[in-house]
Formats: sequence, C-alpha cells, structure tokens
Amino acid sequence: MSISDLESVARSLVSRGKGILAADESFPTIEKRFKSVNVASTEENRRQYREMLFTTPGLGEFVSGVILFDETIRQRARDGQPLVAVLESQGIIPGIKVDKGTVPLASFPGEKITEGLDGLRDRVREYRALGARFAKWRAVITIGPGIPTSACIEANAHALALYAALSQEADLVPVVEPEVLMDGPHTIATCEAVTGEVLSRVFAELRKHGVSLEAALLKPNMVLSGKSCPEQASAQKVAEATLRCLRRFVPAALPGIVFLSGGQNPIQSTERLSAMNALGRQPWELSFSYGRALQEPALAAWRGLAANVPAAQQALFHRARCNGAARHGKYTPDMERQ
Repeated sequence: MSISDLESVARSLVSRGKGILAADESFPTIEKRFKSVNVASTEENRRQYREMLFTTPGLGEFVSGVILFDETIRQRARDGQPLVAVLESQGIIPGIKVDKGTVPLASFPGEKITEGLDGLRDRVREYRALGARFAKWRAVITIGPGIPTSACIEANAHALALYAALSQEADLVPVVEPEVLMDGPHTIATCEAVTGEVLSRVFAELRKHGVSLEAALLKPNMVLSGKSCPEQASAQKVAEATLRCLRRFVPAALPGIVFLSGGQNPIQSTERLSAMNALGRQPWELSFSYGRALQEPALAAWRGLAANVPAAQQALFHRARCNGAARHGKYTPDMERQ
C-alpha cells in the first residue's frame, strides 16, 4: 500500500458523521467492565460481546472503524466468519491496538511509559496480514505536583513516533494517542498548558522520524478541568480551550482528530464534541474514538444474555447516532429521549 492509499484510509476513518469505536480493552480492563454486570471474562463471553457490538444493524452509518485487541482480531463469529470480515461487511475498517500497556517510568515517581516497541515491526506486519488497516498506541501523561516532567513527555513522544513510523512502514495508518489524564484537582488552564506541551513534543518527534502526517490521525484528550477540580468547565469552555490548544500545536496536514473519552460519561463526551463542531470547520475533521462512552449503555443492557442482544445493539446504535450528530455540531439533549 502506498502513502496515498494510507492517506485514503485515514480520511475514510474521519468521514463526515462518523467516528471510531474503541473495542481494544485489555484482559484486566474487560474483566473489570464485565464484573460490573456480573459476567465472567471468559474467551467465549468476550467473543460473544464483541460479536454483538460488531453486528449491530446499521452501525456502519456512524462508525467508520473499530480498534481491536490482539485476541479479537484472531476470533471468529458463531458462523465461522472472522470478526474482521464481520466489520468489513458493515463497511467498517478494522484496526488494532499495538502497545502493551503502561509501566512506571524508572526514576520518575508517579509517571508512566508505554511498553511494546520490542518486536513491534513483526507484530504490525502480522496484524496487517490479519486484516488491520490502522494501528493505535496510547501514552499517558499525569498532572500532579511537579509532574509531568519533560523527561516523561519526551520519552513517550519518542515511543509514539517510533510506533507511528513502524506502522506506516507496515502499511497501517497510525492513530497517535497521547492522553493527558483528567485525574486530579487541576484547572482547565493547567490541562491546556500541559496538553499543548505534550502535542508540541509529539509532533516534533513525528517530524524527526519521517512520519507522514497526511497518513496519520491524532487521538488526544479534550482540554478539561481535572476530575476533582471544584470548578468544572462548561461544554462551551471545553470546546473553546480544546480548539485553541489544537490550533496552536497540531499541523493542518493531519486529516483528522479522533478524541478519546477518557473518563467522561457518554453524554458529556457527546455534548463536548458537538460543541467543538458547532464552532465551525477547522483545519482537520473533529471526530471521536470512544470506548466506554460508546459501549457502556450496551454493556449494561447486554449483561451476558442472548435475549438482551437486540436491546444492547439498540443502545450502541443510539450512542453512535448521537455522536454522528455531534460530528456536525447538531447533537441536542432531546436526542437522548428519542
């Protein structure tokens, strides 16, 4: 696949009115989610759950791509069809999470680095052969007393750039995810300053490693008040601060930005995305790459029971439709009652 083909995939992932479903939960994360609805995290239950998500009627109307976990990209539906093919039959592009999670950053208490670069060249080639067309790598940056340090930001930006270069080498569109966590009492102004510093370093590293921005996507946090900050910014303030930060640090060559939900509830993440798109067209498409914010209502409806599949799929389609409207800046609270 040429760079121009990768650019076409990247643009397709941020098609107007569509976004990405993140279904790449690791084993510990999916186990935690399943426990909340009293479902055992067995391989078969995970397969059934994700097949339920991927076969939701009409999902491709609002979902352009799905990020898969290593286990999922190898699984088959009940009828024997690979789950990758199930997605493609809906017009949805399969993607893959390629990082191996975060660990403490040596010598820097409270900070983390993402693992997974060892053997990545071979793994991305295998994922491409299994049907993936894009890949995602997540780095996390924590705000706290004396952190983040420049060392933490630089180490994670460097790893993101290496992963992005290896992904494009393997004909995969990299979705670059530097997440500034919303945990803590920090203000929205602090989040904006840290997010700007992170984005500045990430794009410097991407340029240094020869990554084609036209064939990549950014998956950042929104600029938010810390979760325990006494003063929570409105959706309008979040939209203004986020776009101000992005315009300062994200090159216009990038086709699109697919926000992570990062601890926001389903309605908050939709409202804030809609508020951003209501502010007018930007140099890049403003889209979503939500995990829990899309799945949470569906999981609560499903509860591991085959009889609940139609209700769970209806819940997922509803959230996808709401976020599709947010892509146009047209989401309204009335949509939640429809």
